[in-house]
Amino acid sequence: MWLSDAQKIGVALTTFGGLFMFLGVMFLFDGALLALGNILFVSGLALIIGPQKTVSFFARKQKIRGSLCFFGGILLIFFKWPFIGMLIETFGFLNLFGDFFPVVVTFLRQLPFIGTALSLPYISGVVDRLAGSRTSAV
Repeated sequence: MWLSDAQKIGVALTTFGGLFMFLGVMFLFDGALLALGNILFVSGLALIIGPQKTVSFFARKQKIRGSLCFFGGILLIFFKWPFIGMLIETFGFLNLFGDFFPVVVTFLRQLPFIGTALSLPYISGVVDRLAGSRTSAV
């Protein structure tokens, strides 16, 4: 499957958004970096899956609690409450995207070094519980 130019830009924006959010947390919840990361992440997501699908994803009845927490956390970051905003946003993010974690874990287990580390005895059980998967994909 080939990506359109808009989707390629969306992947880059989403990646940079994640990087800026990571840096914002590393620099003791720097509000400017977190706000920039959130803007890049949401705009990149909209470019990857399209504006209409993005709105329908966040407006689903099953995902409304996660959406409210996610966007409420972003607003708190904009209003200079970065620590509380990130906590609420993380809760919303886990509610919104938690269904994808087993797929991500399965993909990571197929990578050369990461897959070996994730398949170690104690780590495998913890990762399975965190991802919500029932069995190991070894």
